[in-house]
Amino acid sequence: MSDERQVISARVTTLPMKPNTTRSYKDLLVWQKGIALAKLVYQLTKNFPSEEKFGLVAQMRRAAVSVPSNIAEGQARHTTGEFIQFISHAEDSVAELDTQLILSLELKFCSSAAAEPGFGLISEIPRKLNALRRKLAARA
Repeated sequence: MSDERQVISARVTTLPMKPNTTRSYKDLLVWQKGIALAKLVYQLTKNFPSEEKFGLVAQMRRAAVSVPSNIAEGQARHTTGEFIQFISHAEDSVAELDTQLILSLELKFCSSAAAEPGFGLISEIPRKLNALRRKLAARA
C-alpha cells in the first residue's frame, strides 16, 4: 500500500470511555481526534522534499502536536478559565496547520487525496473545541 493510501485510510483510535466520566484528557474525543491529526501529519510529511525537513515539515508537525498537547495541558490546569485559554491555543494551532496544509497542496508536496483526511479533522476539531468551551463556560 502506498504512503498516500495509508494516510487516507488513517482512522481515529478511540480509547474506552464510560459515559460522562471525563477524568483525563485522554477521555476527551477532541483530544483523541487531535492525536489522529498529529499522526496523520507525521505520515503525510514523511514524503515531503528533504529540504523542507527544517521548514514546512517541522512547522506542520509542531502545530499538529500542539493541538492535543494544549488540550492535555489545559485539562491539567486548576481553573476552568485556564482550560478555556488552552482550548484557544489548540484552535490557533488548528488554523496554523490548515494554512500549512493548503500551502503544501499548492506547492504540490502532497496530493488532494492524501490531504483530505487532514482537512476533515481540521474542520471537525474546532467544532469539538468550541463545544468543549461552551460546556466548560456553563460550568463556571
